[in-house]
Amino acid sequence: MLCLVSAPNLVNLEAVSKAYPDQVVLDAVSLGIAAGQRIGVVGRNGDGKSTLLRLIARADDPDSGRVVHTGGTRIAVLGQTDSLDDGATVRDELFGDADAHEWASDPRVREILTGLFGGLDAPKLPEGLDSRIGVLSGGERRRVDLARVLSEDADLVLMDEPTNHLDIEGIAWLAAYLGATRAALMVITHDRWFLDEVCDRIWDVQRGNVYEYDGGYSAYVLARAERERQESVAEGKRQNLMRKELAWLRRGAKARTSKSKFRIDAANELIANEPPPRDTAELVSFATGRLGKTVFEAEDVTVTAGDKTLLEHLDWILGPGKRIGLLGVNGAGKTSLLRTLAQALEDRQPAAGRIKVGRTVKLAWLTQHMEDLDGNWRVLEAIELVAQRVQFGKKEISAGQLAERLGFVDGKQRTFVRDLSGGQRRRLQVARLLMAEPNVLFLDEPTNDLDIETLTQLEDLLDDWAGTMVVVSHDRYFTERVADETWALLGDRRLRMLPRGVEEYLERRAAAVKSGSAPGQSKSAASSGAASSSAPRTPAAVDRATQKELSKLERRLAKVEERIAGVHGEMAEFATDPSRLSELQERLSALETERDEIEERWMELAD
Repeated sequence: MLCLVSAPNLVNLEAVSKAYPDQVVLDAVSLGIAAGQRIGVVGRNGDGKSTLLRLIARADDPDSGRVVHTGGTRIAVLGQTDSLDDGATVRDELFGDADAHEWASDPRVREILTGLFGGLDAPKLPEGLDSRIGVLSGGERRRVDLARVLSEDADLVLMDEPTNHLDIEGIAWLAAYLGATRAALMVITHDRWFLDEVCDRIWDVQRGNVYEYDGGYSAYVLARAERERQESVAEGKRQNLMRKELAWLRRGAKARTSKSKFRIDAANELIANEPPPRDTAELVSFATGRLGKTVFEAEDVTVTAGDKTLLEHLDWILGPGKRIGLLGVNGAGKTSLLRTLAQALEDRQPAAGRIKVGRTVKLAWLTQHMEDLDGNWRVLEAIELVAQRVQFGKKEISAGQLAERLGFVDGKQRTFVRDLSGGQRRRLQVARLLMAEPNVLFLDEPTNDLDIETLTQLEDLLDDWAGTMVVVSHDRYFTERVADETWALLGDRRLRMLPRGVEEYLERRAAAVKSGSAPGQSKSAASSGAASSSAPRTPAAVDRATQKELSKLERRLAKVEERIAGVHGEMAEFATDPSRLSELQERLSALETERDEIEERWMELAD
């Protein structure tokens, strides 16, 4: 007879309760973390996720019950804030008095320094390993603290929002690194892609309870939707929303649904009649009716920041109804590009070139900075001061309904602005922006401080929003969920469309780093950027036959772009004719597919 022995628990919580004056966050919770387990913790802001982590780390004491550590268990903790010494150097914090040969010979340390700082001498920090902690930015400090935790020889690693301040590349590296370690892991994060990549179990903290689910985020969405259906929970709107997200997950990338832990048959049954998350043709129709055929058209534009040139010879058409995810390395010019487009609304043209702006464009820009609002306002009052009602596609909703969908429920609409947390202020900022009824949205890191439930609600709202949208976010899941196209700034003064999205971006960045042509590694990359987004310049090294085909592809691409622009014009003309719009949408889809194929072939030849 085969006897299966489960891994021993490293930590046990036995009937643990914890309360604060206004809320019970944990009510007689019993849990265990076994050796090698990878647990992701989700839940709304304020429901007790960080409290749970502190209790497990014994940084806080429960009101009742007990937390038991198995003897000898070594625990490393990454909190939301660090305890680094401002006067110390990075080398001091990571390695203390150890000689360089001691830590430099450790493959694990070399991998961490390379993944987080670009190499053993940490070239991504101002003065490498000799940088003083006190002069580092918030993101740099976070990476140092993350390196400290990963360098510890721990049996259990506890992490509170480890992906904060990391870009998409950094998050991908961290997921791969954690996936290869033997230590058990408990991580609090709102990054759903990260949860799916790293975790094999989800703890959902809700109203004093912790619900456990096997698998990553995709499996959690399915299991929770099933549980709420079976229990006949009176939360129909939330249940429908989760089915909608599940349908998107199942229709997405194969890598997301091929994992054995994702119960495909049950998922298919649950979403059999669930439509796609948004009707693209209908949204384009609405957007064209509101915007006309022109939104932003950049012609041979140069974008600068101070003395630095970020983009050159940019030709880019941002048409009605486009939903763009904009990726790029830090400092490549994502925010500067948005700023340049926004300034064109005020007749301020770029350093070189010209930007044409549609006459009906009404732009709203969600920046990373919080609005300075009157603390004596109440939440609903602050929203209604913008507008009482707002149109989302065919639907009209009130300020109160919008506030509720963004998490202001159970009397929280009467809360004073001065009493809001950072996450609540961010939600209020989003609500006020949407109530202004813009037809163009720039979203710069919109997921900051928002929990998964609020992010899901925001994605649902944006599915019904008709207009042109550009999203800049390090949250891969959010970007893939709300955007239909992916464009990237790779640090070489060019803007490219990436048909395969984030995955292609990561591949290109890895190839650039390997070849030494990434920003800061080669002068040739900076000097080769005199190309437009749709027709990059041909490398001098290609042979004559390849040169000829590349030139031919570039001419084809220019013609296809012209035809796409023409279709957009026709869609504006026939905005009230549904049957004609349907035909035009089919033509547009075919043209965009042809453009993608041309660009893919161009990239193959260029490589």
